[in-house]
Amino acid sequence: MRARIAVLPGDGIGPEVIAEARACLAAVAQRFGHELELTELPFGGAAIDAHRDPLPPATLAACRAADAVLLGAIGGPKWSAPDAALRPESGLLRLRKELGVYANLRPVRVHAALADASTLKPEVLAGVDLVFVRELTGGIYFGEKRRDATSASDLCEYHVEEIERIVRAAARLARERRRALTSIDKANVLETSRLWRAVTTRVMREEFPDVALEHMLVDAAAMHLIHRPRDFDVLVTENMFGDILTDEASMLAGSLGLLPSASLGEGRRGVYEPIHGSAPDIAGRGVANPCGAILSGALLLRHSLGLAREAHALERAVEAALASGARTADLCAGRPGSLGTRAMGEAVLSRLPTPG
Repeated sequence: MRARIAVLPGDGIGPEVIAEARACLAAVAQRFGHELELTELPFGGAAIDAHRDPLPPATLAACRAADAVLLGAIGGPKWSAPDAALRPESGLLRLRKELGVYANLRPVRVHAALADASTLKPEVLAGVDLVFVRELTGGIYFGEKRRDATSASDLCEYHVEEIERIVRAAARLARERRRALTSIDKANVLETSRLWRAVTTRVMREEFPDVALEHMLVDAAAMHLIHRPRDFDVLVTENMFGDILTDEASMLAGSLGLLPSASLGEGRRGVYEPIHGSAPDIAGRGVANPCGAILSGALLLRHSLGLAREAHALERAVEAALASGARTADLCAGRPGSLGTRAMGEAVLSRLPTPG
């Protein structure tokens, strides 16, 4: 197979973790007989500095022409002043909108070898294997914003068709797994959530009667994610709730640095990125965990390129590295012997199987 991948390293630790993800994708391509053309492009704060635009036209054009987009991280104190005219985050929101990627998949699975990396008891974590499906292009992040000297407002708005398509995406995924879908809202307070619940109920009843549906208020979901996380299979929710809850859920696995994500639309092209931020406090030190970026590459192989066997091989290599005791500082509280970013990437590469 031949494919073009637009690579957006971004800011902070983004370039460091993306370098390891690139190396793993290149190794997979070589071992399985594929040709991947990976092209790095300016994006985020780095693009603001170079082009006065977090998403330069050339970068957007290349992303549109690519089969998939691999993204590192964006942002940092340099671009976060309250009165900043340009912010890296605006480029990310625009990229998602322009590419039509509305469904953000964030899998959370607890590796047995890392049961001690979480602050929760091992018996709570045993068997945790869930996926969040977060609506990505609507809601309060995209609504009309107003501010004056004495007040401010952000409009949260959802349309029926936006809810229908994200629920269908989540239900299709649940049908491939354990056939259980939890829809998260705040229907006791918010009109957008009442619409969300009504539409979800109708879509599931009419189109997915074989998938069990549970409605849950967002505050209850936040509690049960810690109290009984293994009871969840697929969870679907609106943009802001999903943003917050997936960061909470990352702590089940022990670190933000472990978790990948895929942002998908109607076609095969997607945007793949680790869920962590740019971590400017550790940028340039070579200590960031690259596993989330590497596993995002595995999702890219599976969802955009249709290479399930290759994706599984890369995921197994990460598991094998962790099982062998390979750890970055975020997984071992900085104890002596923790691996740097490159060494962790090499630990994964060394365990990548050769097809036979």
